[in-house]
Formats: sequence, C-alpha cells, structure tokens
Amino acid sequence: MTDNNSAGRIEPPLAGTEAETLAGSLDRQRATFAWKTAGLDAEALAVKLGSSAITLGGLLKHLAGVEDIYFSWRLWGRDPGAPWNTVDWENDRDWDWHSAAGDSPEDLYRLWNDAAARSRISLAEALDNGGLDQLLPVAGGEVGSLRRMLIDLIEEYARHVGHADLIRESIDGLVGEDPPAET
Repeated sequence: MTDNNSAGRIEPPLAGTEAETLAGSLDRQRATFAWKTAGLDAEALAVKLGSSAITLGGLLKHLAGVEDIYFSWRLWGRDPGAPWNTVDWENDRDWDWHSAAGDSPEDLYRLWNDAAARSRISLAEALDNGGLDQLLPVAGGEVGSLRRMLIDLIEEYARHVGHADLIRESIDGLVGEDPPAET
C-alpha cells in the first residue's frame, strides 16, 4: 500500500472571516478526500462499482487537474503545466479519468498532492491581491467572483468525496465522515 500524506482532521474556523471559512471548507474536503484515497495500491485505485467508470485513481487525477486548471489558468491566466497543457481535450474530454489507469499510485498521489499545494499558495496570493470579490473568467465568456470559484470547488470536492467514500468502503470497509484526528 502507498501513502497519500493524509493531513488528518481539518475544520474550518467556527468564527473566521469569509475567506478563512471558504478556504478552510475546501481544505476540509481535500483532507477527507486524501483520507479516502490514502494507502492504496494500483489494484485498489482501479476498483469500479457497478457500471460506473469512476475509480479512486481517476478521482485523484481528475481533481489534480481541477486544482491546476482553476488555480492557474482560471485564476491567473497561467499555463496549468503538464500534463494538462498537452491533452487534446476537444477529442478526449475524459482523458484524466481513463489515463489514470496507466499511472502508478505514487505518481497519482504526487500529482494530486502537488496540485493541491500549488493551489493553496495561489489562493493565498489571490486573497492578498484582490480578495473574494475579484472577477475571473468562467465558461461562455462570463465572469464570476473568486468567492463563487471557491464554492464551485467545494461542491466539486464534496461530490467526489461521496464517490470516494462508496468506492473505498467497497475495497476495505473504511467508512466515516472525517479523517481521524492526528495523534
């Protein structure tokens, strides 16, 4: 089994600022996702339930891409880097999902952990340089606030944490809402 550097239980502040609460909520979802995907080998990362094509490995790669695309390209207009900038997304919209099967657990965990770490730095920079009200490009040429982007990411993670929860339970019975507190 391979480790995913699970961060342990993270709680957003009970009485923090709006930015602290949103960032804390996103980090809570990340920590729960890390816990649900931690310590698995290639076989476990490839497990599917029923007719679904979703795997934990696919979730790791997909959410790494979401992190890099949102916090590089959408937030700053920066190239999200490899592998995201080398994919023909027009002809393979699900590349991140199915290509994960060819990646090692170590590569998938590193890809996601590194993307989340970059995103935390990028978010801190954005909060320092314009706050939650700054406008960012969204689909169809429209603009939306950084606040809305964070809410969208929290929703994206929450949906996929639910997928990860079901898949992980089918693998080894791991259940629960939050990672155990660090000792």
